[in-house]
Amino acid sequence: MFDTHELGRRPGAMHKVSRSVPAPKDLGLAEVIGVPEGVTVELDLRLESVMEGVLVTGTAHAPLTGECVRCLEPIERELDAEFQEMFSYPDADTRTARKDEAGDDAEDEDTLVLEDDLLDLEPVLRDAVVLALPMQPVCQDDCAGLCAECGARLADDPDHRHEVTDIRWAALKDLKPQSGADQGADENQEK
Repeated sequence: MFDTHELGRRPGAMHKVSRSVPAPKDLGLAEVIGVPEGVTVELDLRLESVMEGVLVTGTAHAPLTGECVRCLEPIERELDAEFQEMFSYPDADTRTARKDEAGDDAEDEDTLVLEDDLLDLEPVLRDAVVLALPMQPVCQDDCAGLCAECGARLADDPDHRHEVTDIRWAALKDLKPQSGADQGADENQEK
């Protein structure tokens, strides 16, 4: 929670905030990549008072851990996620009267509201970080992955190969090539 009391309700008032906060649980993409729970997330924020509420612009810097989707090796990186979000005053008339089929106000669901001059940045931070994460993280751009036959990491042995015969050609494997003399005898039998 961040306190916006210093801004008052004076449009144009601005306040910069730098804060280190612990990462919330499940800040990432399932088990593939994410920010570990409890690590320090560095936030640099600019809080601006506007007519309807407080505009928050900021950057989150956090360490990432995960695994390569090709070779399953551990990955450790740094992430910078930028975000901007409007937090409305509770009494601001910014909501539209548009109704959806259920009769609920469609805009209320997406509107973030200040509560007692405090704003909860976690949902905004979660959205910004998840959208900034790579969907298919790899340890290197040219990662060759794992061998489909035995699971060996191909980057460790670039010449790794298996002698594999296509099942459609397996019956031909047992046929032996004929020598030149045998081939001539076969031609004479055909005549």
